[in-house]
Amino acid sequence: MASYAYLFKYIIIGDTGVGKSCLLLQFTDNRFQPAHDLTIGVEFGARIVNVGNKRIKLQIWDTAGQESFRSITRSYYRGAAGALLVYDITRRETFDHLATWLEDARKYSNANITIMLIGNKCDLENKRAVSREEGEAFARENGLFFIETSAKTAANVEEAFVNTAADIHDKIQVGVLDVTNESSGIKLGPTQAGMASLSSGSVDSRRGCC
Repeated sequence: MASYAYLFKYIIIGDTGVGKSCLLLQFTDNRFQPAHDLTIGVEFGARIVNVGNKRIKLQIWDTAGQESFRSITRSYYRGAAGALLVYDITRRETFDHLATWLEDARKYSNANITIMLIGNKCDLENKRAVSREEGEAFARENGLFFIETSAKTAANVEEAFVNTAADIHDKIQVGVLDVTNESSGIKLGPTQAGMASLSSGSVDSRRGCC
């Protein structure tokens, strides 16, 4: 079994065709697949990253963007520690729909979820329909993190996933997230679980092993 301190559950949301599956594939497999079939329901990926001096496993659920799958998607918000909210910088309508996706995320997930707004396909600068400033403004107004990425060139893909994990980890350190409550989207990994049993089921996350 791979050693890691925590497992964080992520969900990737946004309109169809914004590159959600491509972002996941680039992050987990370091490859780009231009002709990707539409996601039916949800797809899954996982990878271990380093945050500070801890190894953290990211369990990532890639959801379908079609309205017909929205009820399935909503069930995956529950118990998610992080959400990547994705739009396509070349398609204005995918940006215009962000408020609806964000409303769902706020409604169906836990109150302390970390949300990273991602403007994808920044390699297509000549086709840009949404300015970087607009993305930054939406994120600022709604208390989100923001980054522009390219699943094709891998620009900022690593940062999008890892920076989200860093914020979740910070919330654990200051006690905002309770790692013993699975609805937080966090589980103790093998390197932490032993400590939990030694301390009668309770863990002080600030003193967890590395």
